[in-house]
Amino acid sequence: MIEIKRVDSRDLRLFDDVADDVFDETIDPVRLKTYLASSSHHMVVALNDGQIVGQCAAVIHHHPDKQTELYIDEVGTAPSFQRQGIARRMLEEMFVIGKEQGCEEVWVGTEPDNEAARKLYETREGLAGPAETFVMYVYKL
Repeated sequence: MIEIKRVDSRDLRLFDDVADDVFDETIDPVRLKTYLASSSHHMVVALNDGQIVGQCAAVIHHHPDKQTELYIDEVGTAPSFQRQGIARRMLEEMFVIGKEQGCEEVWVGTEPDNEAARKLYETREGLAGPAETFVMYVYKL
C-alpha cells in the first residue's frame, strides 16, 4: 500500500532510499536540508515499504500585487509505479497544503509533448481554463 506523506526537515532519512527516476538528478543532502527547512517550500512523497517512489515539490509565492499562489515545481513517480494514481494523490495533498497556506491559485507546467502529465493536469477538477502558451528562458549564474 502506498502512503502519501508530507515531509519536512525531520524526514531527511527517508531520502536514503529513493527509487530510480523519481527525481531528475541525484539528491544533494545539503540542498535537500535547505529545501525542507524553508517555510515556503513544500514536498510530499509516496512511500512503498519505506522507499520513496514518488515526489511532488512546490513553492508558495507571495506577491505584493496579486494573490498568493502555489507553484508545483516537480512531480515524479518511479516508472514501475506510474499509472496507479500516485501522482494524482500527491497533487491532491499538495492542493490541500496550498489551501492551508492561504493560496488562492495553483499553477503547474509541463513540456508540450508530455502527454501523461498533461492528461493528469487537464482532468483535475477546478481547472481554470485551457493550457496557456508559455515561453521559458534559463540563465546561468
